Amino acid sequence: MVLFSMFSKSSSAIITERVESMKVAEHKLMKFAHRYVVPPETETTSSTSCRTSNDTATNSCSYETDGGSTVVDISLIATRISKARVFGANRSSSIMCQVVQSETNDDDDASTLTIHGVKVTCTCNRINNKNEKTPLLLLHGYGNAALYFYRTLTGLSIQHYGTVYALDMLGWGISSRPHFVTNDNHVRGAENFFVASIEAWREANKIDQFVLGAHSMGGYLAVAYAECYPNRVKRLILISPAGVPHKDEQVENTKWYNQSLLQRLVVGFGRKIIWNLGITPFQILRFWHYLLGSRAMSFVQSYLDEAFTMIDCKEEKAALSDYLFLNTMLPGSGEHVLSRVLQEGMFAIEPLVDRIPKLQVNFVSFLYGEFDWMDKSGGLEVKKLCKIKEENGENAPTVDVYDIKGAGHSPMLENWVEFNLAMILSGGGQLHSKATRPKLL
Repeated sequence: MVLFSMFSKSSSAIITERVESMKVAEHKLMKFAHRYVVPPETETTSSTSCRTSNDTATNSCSYETDGGSTVVDISLIATRISKARVFGANRSSSIMCQVVQSETNDDDDASTLTIHGVKVTCTCNRINNKNEKTPLLLLHGYGNAALYFYRTLTGLSIQHYGTVYALDMLGWGISSRPHFVTNDNHVRGAENFFVASIEAWREANKIDQFVLGAHSMGGYLAVAYAECYPNRVKRLILISPAGVPHKDEQVENTKWYNQSLLQRLVVGFGRKIIWNLGITPFQILRFWHYLLGSRAMSFVQSYLDEAFTMIDCKEEKAALSDYLFLNTMLPGSGEHVLSRVLQEGMFAIEPLVDRIPKLQVNFVSFLYGEFDWMDKSGGLEVKKLCKIKEENGENAPTVDVYDIKGAGHSPMLENWVEFNLAMILSGGGQLHSKATRPKLL
């Protein structure tokens, strides 16, 4: 595990060390990614036999199956975007970056931001390169980064999509971490911090259209992107998205009064800190780390041990622990979106149940874990509303809602086999006749 001393080094040296340590954890997860490949014609969880080659100089890992019929390359990518696209021409020069990722120190650095990510490509018999499929773009949830999808990247590339991108969204992971400054204090101003950076990334990479898959808070932001740029989103896949249903005051009050006095005190105090003072959970964790040093890592370890019992490889769990912990220990940026778009109880200020039926995107899928703490009624309500609009002759997305067996809020880790199958169906693909189809709600 990674240990730090808060008192022996300068702040910039600590940040640099954490970034480099996160890169190490990232590369370990890239190597673990090749273990999780399921041919579409099998229902087993055994991985395809692979030969692995690593190139640290080019930040890539290549996986070749027996016989050389399939080659999967996982590469790290860094895309520069204009700072003015996010903050506006008049304000961009005054916005400082707390973490800057650049291979050079030229004059352009002050006017650009870097979006870090992973690109997975596949050369195999299942992918017809003459008729390239629409690539998949994955966005992570709150407190995560691109390699949170490490168990699904290779399989999704081989089984259907061919090319898969996963990004560290602006202000997260190893992407630039500018101060969270928006053009206004409204919800849409906070959303634009991410929407504008995703669109600038798309333009820089010359991608005409993609299937957009996004988890939790990333799902909320993906809807905001699809509202602004519907022609760029062929299909929208919302993985346990945040902020869908309306807040039911009666239900919430019942939950509140059914809690013990101690629970109400703890929850009430937490809500006051987060929503009244604008302090994020990770600011609290960083403060604990400042006070407790390496013992703060135990919070992350305890969470992973409890939430991800299916990860039985110690090295894999250690790499994921380091990756998530280091992500939260870097200076806060994107995390400050929380209280800007959500209200107490994790309900959206502008609920997606009202916004998704108006999207000019043809297909929207919801993926929930069987034991997900995120309220599935939101996705089902969206499906109902879109069906009503269609029956009335109005345009609305076609909506499917999938339930991933045995999974919770992170189905890409908890049941990556069925998760991949649901992602393939949501992306317009077909499954082998022997494959177990995910449950439709």
